[in-house]
Amino acid sequence: MTAVMVFAAGLGTRMRPLTDDRPKALVHVAGRPLIDHALDQVRGPGPTVINAHHHADRLIAHLTDQDVTISHEDPTLLETGGGLKHARPHLGTDPILTMNSDAVWTGPRARATLEAAWQDHMDGLLLVVPAARAVGHPGKDFALEPDGRLTRDTRNMAYTGAGLLRTDLLAGIDQDVFSLWELWRPMLAKGTLYGVEHPGSWADVGTPEGIAQAEAMLTQAA
Repeated sequence: MTAVMVFAAGLGTRMRPLTDDRPKALVHVAGRPLIDHALDQVRGPGPTVINAHHHADRLIAHLTDQDVTISHEDPTLLETGGGLKHARPHLGTDPILTMNSDAVWTGPRARATLEAAWQDHMDGLLLVVPAARAVGHPGKDFALEPDGRLTRDTRNMAYTGAGLLRTDLLAGIDQDVFSLWELWRPMLAKGTLYGVEHPGSWADVGTPEGIAQAEAMLTQAA
C-alpha cells in the first residue's frame, strides 16, 4: 500500500489577499478547495498525511471527517523536504507518494499514472507535463530523456507537484527545514530520478489570476 504525503502548509504569499484568513489549500477553484482537488488525485489504500501550518486550524476543521493524519508544523514551517521528514513516522514503507496542493488536473489520476510507471530500480519518479499542457507555468523544470530519466540540461517539462520517492536519503540530512530538492539532487547525480508524462492537462494555481486560468482549463475539458 502506497503512503501519501500532501503538502498544504505553505504561507500562500503569492495568493494574497485570499490567503490572509485561510491556507492556500482552502482557496476555491471551480467551487471546491484546492486540497479536495489534490486528494482526488491520490486517494487509495495506505495512510494519507497532510501537513499544516498557515491557518492550520481551518485546514484541520475542513478535514475532520476525512481519513487523514495531520502533521502540524508548529512553530516552524519546514518546507517540503522537512515536512516529509517530520511526517515520516506516519508514512510506513517506501515508496511514498508526494503531492502538492496548489494545482488542478484533467486526465487520469496522478496516483494511477505514477504507480503504473514505478520500477524497483528507481529512487524517484516525478510526474511531468509538457509546457503546452501546463497552464500558468512556464513548463521548464526538467527534461525527460528517451530512457525515462530526468535531467536539468534542457528544460522542457513542468513538474506537476506529484511524485513517488524513496526516502532513505532523509536519514543523512541534518537540517529540519529544506526542500525536496535535497532528495532529488543526489538522485539526478546518480541517474535514478525518473519522470513519467501526465497525459492530461495541469494548472498551477499559485496566484489569484491563476484561478480563472485553471477554471477555464477544467471547463474546456468537461
